[in-house]
Amino acid sequence: MKKQILEKAYDPKPVEEKWLKFWLEEGLFVPQGPPSKKKFSMVLPPPNVTGSLHVGHALCFTLPDIITRWRRMQGFNTLWLPGTDHASIAVHNVIEQSLAEKGLTREKIGREEFLRIAWDWKEKHGGQIIHQLKKLGVSLDWTRERFTLDKGYAAAVRRVFVELYNEGLIYRDYYLVNRCPHCGTVLSDIEIEHKERQAKLYYIKYPLQDSEESIVVATTRPETMLGDTAVAIHPDDNRYNKLLGQKVLLPLVNRVIPIIADERVEREFGTGAVKVTPAHDPVDFELGRQHNLEQVIVIDGSGKMTEEAGEEFKGLDRFECREKVILRLKEAGLLEKIEDYQHAVGHCYRCQTIIEPHLSWQWFVKITPLAKEAIRVVEEGKIQFIPPNWTKTYFEWMYNIHDWCISRQLWWGHRIPAWYCRDCEQMVVAMEAPSECDSCRSKKIVQDEDVLDTWFSSALWPFVTMGWPEETEDLRTFYPTDLMATGFDIIFFWVARMIMMGLKFTGDIPFRHVFINCLVRDFKRRKMSKSEGNTIDPLEMIDNYGTDALRFTLAALAIPGMDISLSEERMAGYRAFANKIWNASRFALMNLKDNTQETRKEEMTLADRWIRSRLAKIIQELDEALEQYKFYEAADRIYHFIWHEFCDWYIELVKPSLKEGNKTSMAVLLDTLDQILRLLHPFMPFITEEIWQHLPTAGKSLAVAQFPRAENNLMDEQAEAEMKLLQDAIVEVRTIRAENRIPPKEEIDLWMKVSEAKEREMIQRHEIYIQTLANIGQVVILDDFPKKKRLLKGISGSWEMAIPLERIFGLEQEKQRLEREIAKITSDIKKIESRLENESFLKKAPKEVTREAKTRLRRLQNRKMKLEQSLEHILLLI
Repeated sequence: MKKQILEKAYDPKPVEEKWLKFWLEEGLFVPQGPPSKKKFSMVLPPPNVTGSLHVGHALCFTLPDIITRWRRMQGFNTLWLPGTDHASIAVHNVIEQSLAEKGLTREKIGREEFLRIAWDWKEKHGGQIIHQLKKLGVSLDWTRERFTLDKGYAAAVRRVFVELYNEGLIYRDYYLVNRCPHCGTVLSDIEIEHKERQAKLYYIKYPLQDSEESIVVATTRPETMLGDTAVAIHPDDNRYNKLLGQKVLLPLVNRVIPIIADERVEREFGTGAVKVTPAHDPVDFELGRQHNLEQVIVIDGSGKMTEEAGEEFKGLDRFECREKVILRLKEAGLLEKIEDYQHAVGHCYRCQTIIEPHLSWQWFVKITPLAKEAIRVVEEGKIQFIPPNWTKTYFEWMYNIHDWCISRQLWWGHRIPAWYCRDCEQMVVAMEAPSECDSCRSKKIVQDEDVLDTWFSSALWPFVTMGWPEETEDLRTFYPTDLMATGFDIIFFWVARMIMMGLKFTGDIPFRHVFINCLVRDFKRRKMSKSEGNTIDPLEMIDNYGTDALRFTLAALAIPGMDISLSEERMAGYRAFANKIWNASRFALMNLKDNTQETRKEEMTLADRWIRSRLAKIIQELDEALEQYKFYEAADRIYHFIWHEFCDWYIELVKPSLKEGNKTSMAVLLDTLDQILRLLHPFMPFITEEIWQHLPTAGKSLAVAQFPRAENNLMDEQAEAEMKLLQDAIVEVRTIRAENRIPPKEEIDLWMKVSEAKEREMIQRHEIYIQTLANIGQVVILDDFPKKKRLLKGISGSWEMAIPLERIFGLEQEKQRLEREIAKITSDIKKIESRLENESFLKKAPKEVTREAKTRLRRLQNRKMKLEQSLEHILLLI
């Protein structure tokens, strides 16, 4: 028999360290069983290699871990595959900030040295998020850990690029794209965050050529006027019909540009006449292509003005240039007016810098052919979003999808496998670098400088991590995966693209269910941010409350479609829950006399039958809740069962049987505790493993023990109905006690009027429960209560109940105690009142002393009033 006694108090830290080490060393999270075994698989949304655990991670990883542990315990061949993402922009920010502190830039040290530093940084610091994930207790198979820049992954990414290019689904174009001047790279449309900003609308006069007249245009970006190549009006705008075909002199530049007509012009904006800058505005770019307008680049990729902007403005920052342009326009009398104007401005999702439309050669994915299939599989229900309302969000984006710009002007990442001949400008896309140009045989071959968008390589994550393009055992066994749990903010960035790429390269969906996590807010339902000072550090919460309390809190609050309102108070509450489980388990283990597991029907008490029935139903409810990813419901069911039914009721109900040495009750207690620990394990893995290992029935690890199965034959409606009657009666007695201030330790008698013969017989059989839990001396069943008896009465269902006052022996003693305490408090009150009425004391005493005396006086007066009320009640009873 194993050591049975638990430590007096639960200390999470050593327990968590011990069992995490054990689980990993024993390889318990590695898939077990033959490929033919029913499987459950997931891939971890790879956190950035630069990341550290935040509360959003804690939620996003805890919930799928609950499912993974549950499925593993159900006997599934379970794989949850981990890894990290190389996070191009994030790593660049870290490395370039470090270089800047030394007065260096990436351009100064060169690509090779930059990549050496980046890899060195990754080896030293990239494992931080992995270490933190392990602390959270997530049951990932770390033997299969992947990194999006590892050798095999890089080869797969290159193959995908080459195949898409050969099919005409990747192309290169000179196009207007979003560029972040701070990060130094272009961004796709969905990497832009549009924020409402209070700005200015500038009305500028453009003089007509060979005329004293002018046309006024309105713009929020006067610095870009230096690159204007036309003024546009709507063809149906009668205000400007006579000007169509004429030309204007571009202010400050003196370049002659045409007035053109286009239906895309919004007549309601400004004056109805707009400036056209094809190199610096998306609408103007398309308009310029249609009208064959020149593309004049006046702002470069770093947000500085180019030589095309003119001698006076070149080299200025774009916003400095704006101020100077406004000044020069005022001086020239060409600025008609300035108005306040609110509009949405695009910002980089990483650094929040205002993005700059930038004209350059970029690589794109032709997305519509890939999107069609990705739409179809969701329409047909092959992939389901949970909650289902996110399906609409997915469709809205997919039906209006645009080609995806996948090139980034960075060095850390998957370099685009395209090479250019310096002599004849021939381009080749291939898996390996060519030794010479196929066209002119020149050896002067250079590779494209850009790398792929991080989301391009991440889109391949579900199948490349399984070994694709090789036909590996993992790919055959575990793909498609069953669940993808992620945030709503990357449905477009990642989920949609995984679906498209999975279908394209494996012919199958990447996952069956997409569970969309909620947003974690503070207890006032505000978004967490450092500026608000309301962030919650999960690692700090683990130190303060234990990992299990954090995990259970997140599960209990995770209602699909609703944001989580998180507070430390909730975690403190679930730490108390952990302590409750610990103490109940300690009691159970201390009362197990031997290793008995045998139950005899004739020895089974009502309490035993009742707890087994309730347990069978909870198992069923828990399974149903987890099947539907209703974590909050599953957590609620197991919490209330353990706290209110097992701890508060059964532990108390079973005590008389244990005292009598009833081995069947011991076996039921042991079995119930064992089953409870198994049910709770996916939510609170550490404390449950520690307790379970003290059970005489324990095996190698709870992590791989069988999850309980609902047994219909144990469901006992009669036992539950009878126990409900007894529980209600016990609660009513406790209420009478509390309302009449009868101390719980004071033994009393209970008279009951029960009309039904079966119920009378049932009470007589089980009166020990009422006596034990309500501290009753005698339970007397009567046809009617004696008259002229002083009784405290109550009702429980159809049962009338009464407590005879003459049986209460402690009332006189309580009366005397209250009188003594009232006398003492009265004396203390008089002393303080005397001091406060003394003018000399009030003049000499510090304000703090006076204030403290008044506060103490109020407290004593309140205490006296409550004691007098209690005494008055006692006098009525005597």
